[in-house]
Amino acid sequence: METILRTEDLTKSYRIGKLEVSALRGVSLEVKRGEFVAIMGPSGCGKSTLLHLLGGLLSPTSGKIIIDGEDISAVGDAQRTDIRRRKIGFVFQRFNLFPTLSAEGNLKLAEKIHTGNGNGSGERRREVLRLLKLEDKMHHKPLELSGGEQQRVALARAIINSPAMILADEPTGNLDTENSEIVLDMFKRLNKEFNQTIVMITHNPEAAAVCSRTIRMLDGRIVDNG
Repeated sequence: METILRTEDLTKSYRIGKLEVSALRGVSLEVKRGEFVAIMGPSGCGKSTLLHLLGGLLSPTSGKIIIDGEDISAVGDAQRTDIRRRKIGFVFQRFNLFPTLSAEGNLKLAEKIHTGNGNGSGERRREVLRLLKLEDKMHHKPLELSGGEQQRVALARAIINSPAMILADEPTGNLDTENSEIVLDMFKRLNKEFNQTIVMITHNPEAAAVCSRTIRMLDGRIVDNG
């Protein structure tokens, strides 16, 4: 299978006063197109830092990050933002939906950010909302939706522009058991039926169990590549 994500000896350090703190200490990994990968480890192990680097939200101290053939570690902020816009969909623990916009409006905004205009396909939006069992909620604003429904809207927003990869940061962290299962089932369906590549940070063993592979981290290093 084609490699869609590769990191080489990735490091990230922060300076706090005179103290230098190493969040990542030489992380090398590969993810193939169509994989559903969990990244697990205790708090402070570096997994969130790794996700932010993979998403181009941070720049590494050293090392390489290749996403779908493009080296995001060798470019400036503007180019990294462009790669992120074209290649990556994000799903966050706290949903991060715009509260004044409907479900469809949140998808339209994602399309506008992706294309530079608001001329996305209404049929595509309906198709994605139908896939995630939200078609009857398309005109509802976030506060009119349950937590599970909000997270499904966030997932719809992540896939509306057909990204090369979805990065999910604790996507079930704010959900009860029932809604967690629903959201994880949606992730599985996207992965199985549409070959969507997904990299998910999680503390939850039940969430990791639905993935095809689990990478384990400790003290800024990968200790098990699954």
